[in-house]
Amino acid sequence: MSTAIQNARLPLVLLAFTILALAVSAIRPFDWLTWVMETAPVIIAIPLLLFTWNRFPLTPLLYVLIFVHALVLILGAHYSYARVPPGFWVQEWFDFERNHYDRLGHIAQGFIPAILAREILLRHKVVRGSAWLFVVVTAICLAFSAFYEMLEWWAALIAGDGATEFLATQGDVWDTQWDMFLALCGAMVSQILLGRWHNRQLARLS
Repeated sequence: MSTAIQNARLPLVLLAFTILALAVSAIRPFDWLTWVMETAPVIIAIPLLLFTWNRFPLTPLLYVLIFVHALVLILGAHYSYARVPPGFWVQEWFDFERNHYDRLGHIAQGFIPAILAREILLRHKVVRGSAWLFVVVTAICLAFSAFYEMLEWWAALIAGDGATEFLATQGDVWDTQWDMFLALCGAMVSQILLGRWHNRQLARLS
């Protein structure tokens, strides 16, 4: 079996499971507008990753992380973030006041994009030096999180009450700040935990 086929096996398997998850989540979702808005990043990412596969294949670690992030988004899209069952289970176990599944989503919003930003910056030699790399990647993830919050704001302005499920604030006046803070934490933790593993995969890829 050729090396190209072996390298393509993991992304293709993950792609198949992602499409299957999308199809299942589209079966009677809680709110169609929420489903469309929450799955939009996944639907946009699929053709983008396919288009760039030949000239810029990603590391296996990053493909797996993107897949996990897609599942988080797809599950939240089907139920709406404030109604995801595992979030209610955790709420009951720890006596939380709200369903915290959306918090997980925003941790992932920093954790996974951090490795994506890291990979692009390192492979294109945009940043040199581990200290500056950490700072720049963290700043990119925080900026992305802030931009996503603006997207939610614009969606609320356009859709009005129809965007309530998409916003998933659950009455928390500090929800926007929490979202950005958790994305920031996720970005930093991701680099600390996965940085060396990512470096090894980048070395094999090059």
